[in-house]
Amino acid sequence: MKTQPALVAFFAVTMILSCTGCGCINGPRTFHASLREVDHSVLTTATAGDQRPAPSIEVVQGNPNKVVDSIGWVVGIPRRIILWDRRVDSHQVQPETMAEVATYAKVNELDGICVRVNQYDPADEWKRLTKNDRISPGWRYTVGAASLIGYTLLPGRIIGIDNYNPYTNSVYVYSDVPALAMEAAAYAKDIKQRELPGTYATVNTLPVVSVWHETINTQETLSYLQTHGTYEEQREGLAILYPNYGASVGGAFGSLFGFTGVFEIGGAVVGHVSGWHKAAQVNPDSIDTVNLKKDSPEHNRVSRTALSHETLVVGNSK
Repeated sequence: MKTQPALVAFFAVTMILSCTGCGCINGPRTFHASLREVDHSVLTTATAGDQRPAPSIEVVQGNPNKVVDSIGWVVGIPRRIILWDRRVDSHQVQPETMAEVATYAKVNELDGICVRVNQYDPADEWKRLTKNDRISPGWRYTVGAASLIGYTLLPGRIIGIDNYNPYTNSVYVYSDVPALAMEAAAYAKDIKQRELPGTYATVNTLPVVSVWHETINTQETLSYLQTHGTYEEQREGLAILYPNYGASVGGAFGSLFGFTGVFEIGGAVVGHVSGWHKAAQVNPDSIDTVNLKKDSPEHNRVSRTALSHETLVVGNSK
């Protein structure tokens, strides 16, 4: 019997992920961070120990691996073309993007969330599945377990696509685009507000129905950027979120007819035209945002700590 090349390639990638420790944090230092009530800027202070406040917001970045990240970059080419942005699924997420999603999570009080930035850590994800009491065990150990099997066998470190897993309360970020990372985290906010989060999350895995939460997430992110974003951030958000939404909607309906890719491209094209039109209408003189002081020393300090692949914990400083 001849061995299938695709199967060999899969096991080769799995061995690389396991042996090189590309997704794990080797002896991370921990930083506690708090959010100012006045200006929402993030403060960080290094601690001597590894005690973490609970609940907290955890942002963890995987260690770089040229082989794995290069494979992921190649796999991400189609999505980069569809969204027409070289930062999409680049697997090279900059500290500023991590700081943006951490700030979004803190502003929206998404306590207990874990943001995995280009990291593959199935062991910890299975632990988070068992501890996430916001979702009923019936959903966690069925649909949630199935989602983690997919995460384990098809690592996002290779496949890409920024998304949120409601069963582990984890956001996976592979693109250096703040708006896409925040859109993924917006699903966490949506889940948090539901009386039956497990049922809601499961229903949204069905074909076409997923458009429900995609619509809410996109609207929420655009609203956040309109409130807190600069002129450039608002324009960028419109230019990237519209085609991303269009591709999601197109793919959802295309799956009914067996033409997912074609419909995704068509939806993205419509989204690009609409997004560029909306972005062109943003008036810099009418921007009235809540300043998060992104140029403050505190915000920059978050960026520097994240750059060295450490664990950033956002919560109440001790």
